[in-house]
Amino acid sequence: MSATLSASTLLAVPLAPLAGSFLAGVLGTTFGGNVIGRRATHTLAILGVFVAFVLSALTFQSVVFDGARFNETLYTWMVVGDLKMEVGFLIDSLTAMMMCVVTFVSLMVHIYTIGYMEEDEGYNRFFAYISLFTFSMLMLVMSNNMLQLFFGWEAVGLVSYLLIGFWFNKPTAIFANMKAFLVNRVGDFGFILGIGLLAAYGGTLNYSETFAKADEIAKLTFPGTDWMLVTVVCICLFIGAMGKSAQFPLHVWLPDSMEGPTPISALIHAATMVTAGIFMVARMSPLFELSDTALNFIMVIGSITALFMGFLGIIQNDIKRVVAYSTLSQLGYMTVALGASAYSVAVFHLMTHAFFKALLFLAAGSVIMGMHHNQDIRWMGGVRKYMPITWITSLLGSLALIGTPFFSGFYSKDSIIEAVHESHLPAAGFAEFAVLAGVFVTAFYSFRLYFLVFHGKERFDQNPDAHHGHDDHGHHDDHHGDHGPHESPWVVTLPLLLLAIPSVLIGFFAIEPMLFGDFFKDVIFVDAEKHAVMEELGHAFHGPVAMAIHALSTAPFWLAFAGVAVSYYMYMINPALPAAIKRICQPIYTLLENKYYLDWINENILARGARALGTGLWKAGDQAIIDGTLVNGSWKLVGWVAGLVRWAQSGYIYHYALVMILGVFAFMTYFVWLNK
Repeated sequence: MSATLSASTLLAVPLAPLAGSFLAGVLGTTFGGNVIGRRATHTLAILGVFVAFVLSALTFQSVVFDGARFNETLYTWMVVGDLKMEVGFLIDSLTAMMMCVVTFVSLMVHIYTIGYMEEDEGYNRFFAYISLFTFSMLMLVMSNNMLQLFFGWEAVGLVSYLLIGFWFNKPTAIFANMKAFLVNRVGDFGFILGIGLLAAYGGTLNYSETFAKADEIAKLTFPGTDWMLVTVVCICLFIGAMGKSAQFPLHVWLPDSMEGPTPISALIHAATMVTAGIFMVARMSPLFELSDTALNFIMVIGSITALFMGFLGIIQNDIKRVVAYSTLSQLGYMTVALGASAYSVAVFHLMTHAFFKALLFLAAGSVIMGMHHNQDIRWMGGVRKYMPITWITSLLGSLALIGTPFFSGFYSKDSIIEAVHESHLPAAGFAEFAVLAGVFVTAFYSFRLYFLVFHGKERFDQNPDAHHGHDDHGHHDDHHGDHGPHESPWVVTLPLLLLAIPSVLIGFFAIEPMLFGDFFKDVIFVDAEKHAVMEELGHAFHGPVAMAIHALSTAPFWLAFAGVAVSYYMYMINPALPAAIKRICQPIYTLLENKYYLDWINENILARGARALGTGLWKAGDQAIIDGTLVNGSWKLVGWVAGLVRWAQSGYIYHYALVMILGVFAFMTYFVWLNK
């Protein structure tokens, strides 16, 4: 490609998956008469995403190596006064990287789905959904204005609702998708308020025009208060990110979303939807740099999420939920980096995490398939010899997750810890403790999962649900206990192998250009005088090899090593110890098992309170005041007055004569009294 990017080529990137989704959803389902079969459906869907990936890779090459940029409006939807509502693309290094990550992970998930959803009746519908999700995410990351950003933001939320509730005959899936939808609406309310404030005081929805007015906005205060307007805007925008990127306390939807098929766990919870909030804050860095209050708020929320969601991963027995809580914790790490003004580090971890977390989710799905849809890690063990490809790729993904030197996760995770250490914000002290403690916790629950699944004695025949369970697809299962594990087909193992490569290597090659080079030049903005974190990191960086070797003598490495060692001892050497600890620490275990009672609070206090408030407003406000007083009261008053007037206008002459005599008498009495 040349140094200039073609609008038509860029337009083809999101439209190719959209076309695949349309063809699969219309021609491949009963809606369109099932014109095409399964093979044609998945071929069209995969072809659309493959075209998007190839074009994204070519765009990335042109942006990074040729310095190409694109920032143009493609379509003007509406003009209201001076406010333009447009559709357009902003293609720079941040966008190009996100395009490649989204399309590559999506392509792997599409291929994987052929094997995983092979027996499902909704096979064609599922391909339509995941291709539509890819289109929505691409529109989000490629946008050059907040209107299109919000469109993509809501579109991924809508499609995630459809995907989480894909098996709509399962009550738990319906509850989970409604929960995800409602919790995200809470965050989105803050998000649209932030966008509205920028539109009201900046007069534009375009990124570049908004950033050009950032200094003017920084001088304004929120009406009626002495709060900085930019602080209110940034916190509102981040509340949107809290919902989409599952930050405490708006994280409660993500673990329950495991009710959806495993491929969407990888697609939604690894590279795409949950990272939208991280991407948005990085894109808005010129605004967030103007408010230390907002940055401290972000850092505290990220710290709580990174540490306390990791604790919940320790007690989970569902293989997918362990990986889900790992996602929550790692999203907390990214958020902490954003709060430390290390936006490039957060995006770097977003990229590395996308690959190894997608790998772990898909590997978990492979284990579920091999174990005949058993998801409880307590009834696995010894799977390594039956599923060698799944085993080795899971091990690589786990090593990347815990930050093993030379693995991709090490370079991004270690950079976050160092960035927090160098930050001088008030919240940095708590954040540093949280991310360091999180290293041990992550290593412990990750290798607890690994050891219980792949090592130790086989426990398949001990599963109490082996002969009377329900599989991951919601079907009754009467025979799974009679067969041992088996390796998954090539359409499942190939994506695992392809994802394992970047999970191991990409951090080593990408850290220098992304964090200390010009990769994000003129894309991410940091006030180096107020927040010198990246400058301090640059002074301490002497290459990826030196960084990995130096890490062997640092606290994060030994904390991770300790987490693996303790996990090995507790689950391989002395398996009676976890049960003993559970008995001793029963109150803590109960707290964790109930997920800090946040679901109970949401359902019994917030939801019931909102329902009681709504009922009160309905009965007192709508029925009593509006209907009873204003509507019904007004016609009753008119009727009463009309009744009086009707009595006076009887039509009988003797009534009128009586009124005239009484009137004369009254006047005479009045004047006599007046003359006295």
